[in-house]
Amino acid sequence: MTIYFVAGEVSADNHGAALMRSLRGLDPELKFIGRGGPQMQRVADAQFKNWIDDAAVLGLWEVLRKYGYFREQFHQTLTEIQDSKPDAVVLIDYPGFNLRLARSLRAQSPTQKTIYYISPQVWAWNRGRIKKMARFIDLVLCIFPFETDLYAASALRAVFVGHPMIERLETQKIGAQRDPNLIGLFPGSRLREVRKIFPVMIEAARLLLQGNPTLRFQVAAASEELAREMNEQLTDRRAIEIAVGQTADIMQRAFVGIVASGSATLEAAYFRMPFVLIYKVAWPTYVAARLVVNVDYLGMPNLLAGKEVVQEFIQHEAKPDAITKAVWLLMEDTPAHDRMISDFDAIIGKLGGTGASERAAQAILEELQTGAPSTTR
Repeated sequence: MTIYFVAGEVSADNHGAALMRSLRGLDPELKFIGRGGPQMQRVADAQFKNWIDDAAVLGLWEVLRKYGYFREQFHQTLTEIQDSKPDAVVLIDYPGFNLRLARSLRAQSPTQKTIYYISPQVWAWNRGRIKKMARFIDLVLCIFPFETDLYAASALRAVFVGHPMIERLETQKIGAQRDPNLIGLFPGSRLREVRKIFPVMIEAARLLLQGNPTLRFQVAAASEELAREMNEQLTDRRAIEIAVGQTADIMQRAFVGIVASGSATLEAAYFRMPFVLIYKVAWPTYVAARLVVNVDYLGMPNLLAGKEVVQEFIQHEAKPDAITKAVWLLMEDTPAHDRMISDFDAIIGKLGGTGASERAAQAILEELQTGAPSTTR
């Protein structure tokens, strides 16, 4: 059997590669084609395309600027699927591209089996879209427990498989002692995020150092390119050290952290590092998001807890002095520090433990064995 994958971001590439390995463990004869990143390409067959560097974009303006590229890639993907006639198409996250692709696939090939892994967060910005999704998606594999009920209410079959992040982080535990003078800075994994968020973190670090000159800061850079960008922004490197590829290590040694909104917030919760959340984007992107997003919190730990476990500083509220006060609270108020860690225990307990990739792989193979999708939706 052949499965065509589409992943458009670094995190989806990691999750997709783990899913592929689990699928191969269940059926070594499976053939993998499609498009994703270097991790998936290493597991897949020769026809697999690595397009992550061009596909991973952030924000409304960047998407509009590359509209021609995405339009071309969209039609190429449809053609590749039509020509290869895979037994299933597995779409991983990347909703701006993948939801449109799923709709076009159902129109192009009504019997094409379409499975969505790491379901799009339509519950945050357009719950009404779930009913439409049920017309062109056969199965959704959810990583958050509350999602299955939302999809089931619209007759879209969904299975909770757990968060694949857990199995990866489990292998990165180092059992380190926390340094009471170390603060971790996590400005994001994209260049535009770093350019917007890291300057705020630098100023917050400067204010914190005024209150305690013995503090040290370690910055987690997702790549050498981002590390170079951060170094260019630094004017005083005495207390701030930039480390590439050491996010998990820093999260386990830092006493507290300042974390950009995204998957890193769940990673921080997993490693029980108390933190404050910060996020800034270009103003057109922020205004557009405010018009459609309908959730009480931006950070996933807060959404899963149903309350503000982690203080959020978004856009115009992301001011260094306010962030500094929140960090001081976590460093000096032991009950607040310990209460956040206790809340993290409950939050991570909801994510299904290890084995998400194996459960997702099993669900995909079971779906393939059920035959063609209904064309009467």
